[in-house]
Amino acid sequence: MSKYSKEDIIRLAEEEDVEFIRLQFTDIFGMLKNVAITSSQLRKALDNRCMFDGSAIEGFVRIDESDMYLYPDLDTFEIFPWRPQQGKVARLICDVYGVDQKPFIGDPRFVLKRAMERAKEMGYVFNVGPECEFFLFHTDEEGRPTTQTHETAGYFDVAPIDLAENVRRDIVLNLEDMGFEVEASHHEIAPAQHEIDFQYENVLRSADN
Repeated sequence: MSKYSKEDIIRLAEEEDVEFIRLQFTDIFGMLKNVAITSSQLRKALDNRCMFDGSAIEGFVRIDESDMYLYPDLDTFEIFPWRPQQGKVARLICDVYGVDQKPFIGDPRFVLKRAMERAKEMGYVFNVGPECEFFLFHTDEEGRPTTQTHETAGYFDVAPIDLAENVRRDIVLNLEDMGFEVEASHHEIAPAQHEIDFQYENVLRSADN
């Protein structure tokens, strides 16, 4: 059973003062792509009428078949808690469709759905519990990331050696505001390396997360 209907999302956007909605999808390399629309265009998006040029996305389609559509998954509607609280920003993760109103076979989300169906036919439930590991480095004078850090902490260390306790705290609180179930967060082995562990979910939900 779906969590949201179209009317639910329109009502939530009005009640929560959502001004921008990011329609998101991934390319064949797993890179997140998005187009931002204003709330005045939300119903159009929910009716699957938002188009984009698929030929401009690496590996999608040729120029003569470039028109593609974004079909939002209503259950992926989330408001970004770290964005301004007036004129809020939300997101909807989308499936990619062609002009024939059929799923695009190169859409990674569609490929994953087919894999889930094959697993189901064999009697399996496909769950994933990801551990997200990342590094926090200094930025240079122009704000670009470097590979420099003055941190020397290691596995499971605490402050003052671990300099990112508050950063991980902010990340976890924002994730929980978006409905993620976070099992743990900690410093990893290398200096400036961190980990946040999520509760397992079905593979599509985990991939969206």
